[in-house]
Amino acid sequence: MKNNYSFISMIRRYVNTSGVLIAATILALIAANCPLKEHYFAFWQQKVTLSIGDFNFFSHNGHPMTLMLVINDFLMALFFLSVGLEIKREILVGELSTRQKAMLPVIGACGGMLVPVIFFWLTCPDDPDMLRGVAIPMATDIAFSLGVLSVFKTRVPLGLKMFLAALAVADDLGGIIVIALFYSTSLEYSYLLMALACIALLIAGNMMRIMHKSFYLAVGIVLWYAMLNSGIHATIAGVIVAFCVPASQRKGSEQYIERIRESINTFPVTSVDGKHHTMILTHNDIHKLKSIESAADKLISPLQELEDNLARIIGYIVIPLFAFSNVGIDFSEMSIGDIAGGVGLSVMTGLVLGKFIGVFSFSWVAIKCRIVQLPEGCNWKAFASVCMLCGIGLTVSIFIADLSYAPLGENGTHLLSQAKLGILCGSLISAIIGCCLLNRYLPRELNQ
Repeated sequence: MKNNYSFISMIRRYVNTSGVLIAATILALIAANCPLKEHYFAFWQQKVTLSIGDFNFFSHNGHPMTLMLVINDFLMALFFLSVGLEIKREILVGELSTRQKAMLPVIGACGGMLVPVIFFWLTCPDDPDMLRGVAIPMATDIAFSLGVLSVFKTRVPLGLKMFLAALAVADDLGGIIVIALFYSTSLEYSYLLMALACIALLIAGNMMRIMHKSFYLAVGIVLWYAMLNSGIHATIAGVIVAFCVPASQRKGSEQYIERIRESINTFPVTSVDGKHHTMILTHNDIHKLKSIESAADKLISPLQELEDNLARIIGYIVIPLFAFSNVGIDFSEMSIGDIAGGVGLSVMTGLVLGKFIGVFSFSWVAIKCRIVQLPEGCNWKAFASVCMLCGIGLTVSIFIADLSYAPLGENGTHLLSQAKLGILCGSLISAIIGCCLLNRYLPRELNQ
C-alpha cells in the first residue's frame, strides 16, 4: 500500500508540472516566429563562464559553453539525476521491484523502443547524416503522457495509470543506455581517469554509508566536468550519482520510529476543546521536539530526500527552460516537405505508429502467453488507448535529436528543425488519437 501511495504521488507530481511544460512549449514556438525571433535565437548562443583565474568550469575542450549547451549539458544532468533516483527507487521498492510488477511495463517499453527504430529506419532516406537520429522516437514523455491521461480523472483505472508511468520510467532507462553507448565522442583518457576516480569515490561513499547528500553532489559536480571533457556525454554523470546515493537509513527505520514514539509519549495528554491556548514550552520540551524532528529527518533516506528536493526544481525550472530554449522552430524556414518526407516523417511515424504498435504488440504477446496479466480494472480497448499515449515524446526525444544533429553544423541545423517538427506533430497526433480512444472506451465513471 505504501509503495502504491509513493507511485501515485509521483504521478500527481508529473501531472502538476505538465501544464508548465505545455506553456513553455507554446511560448517557445511563439518566440521563434514573432518579429523578435532573431533575439530569441541569439540569446541562447551567448557564452557562459564560471571562472577562477584561468579555469572556466563551463568549458568544453578549452572553449566556453553557450547558454544552450549549459542548459542541455549541465541542467539536463540534474534532470537525469532526478530520473536516476526515480529509477533506482522503483527498482528497489516500487513498480519495477518484482518480476510480477515489472514484466509488463518493461516488455512494453522494449517494444516501444525497438519498433519505432525500425519505422524510422524504413521510412528515412538512406543518408548517414539523417540516420543518426534513429533513436529519436524511442522516448515517451512521462509528464505529457500522464498529463493527457489526467484529463479523464477517475475514469482511468489505477492499473492503467501505473502501467503508463512504469513504462515511461523503463523507457527513460533505455534512453539513458542509448545516450551512454551511442552518443559518446572520441575519448580523452586523462579526463576519463578523473571520472573513474570520482565514480570509485562515490561507490566507496555508498559502501561506507555516508548519508550526507552534499558529499554525493560535490563529487558529482567534479564527475560532470570530467565526463564533459572525457568524450562521454556529461548528463550520464547525473545517473551515476543517483545510483550511488544510499536508499536506506544508516540504522534502519524502526529505531527512529521508536525514538519518536517514546518522545511523544512523554508529553502530557490534553483534551482538544476548540479553544486556543497559549503553551509555554520548557527547555526539556524543546529538546524533545528537536529530538523528534531529528529522528523524523533520519527516517527519510538520502535518495528519497534528494528526489523530493529536486522535484520542483526539475518540474518547474529545468524542464520548462529546456523546452523553451530547444522547442522553438522557425516555421518560415520550413516547408510541407519537411514533415511529408525525410527526418520529419520518420520521427512522426516512429512516434505515432511505431510506439503504439511496439508497446501494444509486445504487451499483447506477453499477456496471451500468460507471462503477465492485463492491468487490473481495464479491458483491451482501454489498454490500447493508453498505448497510443506512449507516442507522446518531447523532452528526451528533443534531447536525443540535439545529440544526433547539432554536431553536423549547418546541415544538422535543418535536420534538427525537421526532427523537432516531427516530434511535435507526432506527439500532438498521438495525444489527440489517444484522447479520442480513451473518451470512447473508458467507463463513464469509476470509483477508486
